[in-house]
Amino acid sequence: MVLDAVLAYLFYNSWVAAIALIPVGVLYFQQWRKECCDKKEGEFRVQFRDAMQIMASSLKAGYSVENAIRSTEKDLRTLFKEESRIRAEFEQMIHKLDMNRTAEQVLWEFARRVKQEDTEDFATVFTTAKRMGGDSIAILKSSIQMIGEKIDAEREIQTMLAAKRLEFQVMCVIPLGMVLYMRFAFPEFLSVLYGSLPGTIMMSVCLFVYSVAYWMGRKMIHIEV
Repeated sequence: MVLDAVLAYLFYNSWVAAIALIPVGVLYFQQWRKECCDKKEGEFRVQFRDAMQIMASSLKAGYSVENAIRSTEKDLRTLFKEESRIRAEFEQMIHKLDMNRTAEQVLWEFARRVKQEDTEDFATVFTTAKRMGGDSIAILKSSIQMIGEKIDAEREIQTMLAAKRLEFQVMCVIPLGMVLYMRFAFPEFLSVLYGSLPGTIMMSVCLFVYSVAYWMGRKMIHIEV
């Protein structure tokens, strides 16, 4: 609502325009919600990487997959808060193991709940190794290492993009700040752009260009591994 009001004031100086710009606010809200979800998913991926590394250490020590899951859950208590998602998932996995579910079933149900590529790959590798009769523990350790490296690579990319992301946010604010400054400092200079059809068309073109630039900028700083 604030964004909608700001755009209506800066580009049209009309509250009527705020009604017409409601779809813009809705689209921004959906994007913001997606960013929050992506941030939560990214946090969980880091938690999953740490959990898999702990699990790999347990497997190297000679634990079975079932006991490795139990051992990992105990270690996670010291690393993450009680309300963290990874702890809740492992607690649920142990609960199902206590109900005599197999490790294969538990891992697949975990992957279906999380719905992330890494967890699905992990469950697929383990299930395939079990069915093919190979060394499931060795394959599992190799899979854990590959998933961890992939997550680490993505984290490094996001770290390198952090500065560019900040620059992008600053560049998004600068045009609006310039218009706001001109409106307060030199109101007569921009008065011709408000209240007339040519001015409305001109400001609409400016808003369209600004929106396209914003969309392109977001695409440029969004990189997936």
